[in-house]
Amino acid sequence: MIKGVIFDMDGVLVDSEPYICEAGVRMFLEKGLKVQPNDFKEFTGMGEDRYLGGVAEKYGFTFNPSTDKARTYQIYKELVTGNIQPLPGVISFIGKCKNRKLKLAVASSADNIKVRINLKEIGLLHDTFDAIVDGEEVTKKKPHPDVFLKALEKLHIRPDECLVVEDAISGIRAAIDAGCKCLALTTSFPPEKLKEANWISKDLSYANDECITW
Repeated sequence: MIKGVIFDMDGVLVDSEPYICEAGVRMFLEKGLKVQPNDFKEFTGMGEDRYLGGVAEKYGFTFNPSTDKARTYQIYKELVTGNIQPLPGVISFIGKCKNRKLKLAVASSADNIKVRINLKEIGLLHDTFDAIVDGEEVTKKKPHPDVFLKALEKLHIRPDECLVVEDAISGIRAAIDAGCKCLALTTSFPPEKLKEANWISKDLSYANDECITW
């Protein structure tokens, strides 16, 4: 029986992908490298080390995780302040979960600073969730299952008692390898790319209640 739901953040709770992509483009341009938004696509959901580092690697460009990420987050915060909101259905879906007494967690490959910025901007305070896990708490990022296993540990539930809500191919693989059921949202990838998930929905406003009633 389901006892908990773990939400990925980007593409599930909020659509911040265009903003982190733009921040990455601007950061690289400041360093003298012109990159394209599509360069980041294959690294979606893998955490900013890989999201930015993968693009740098693609161009054979030097990437300093510490300073380059810090600058990217500075730009990102300027871009998102007052400009992002919860994706459709997020608030009502969380309400349904709480009415069923399900434990809730956020598990993101993003760094802590980005998680905090996003949750604050969309009005989901930390006490909305029973646990929050960010990419700095695990060594292996998605598609490895570690971030979800850490969230399960914090929620004190088993994988077979948990639904993971994801939007990225790497996240769906991580959820399945963690032993959880998965609801995939088509906010970042088309349905045909998400076939490994147990359920597929346009966004949380269209999610079948079966996802949280098994």
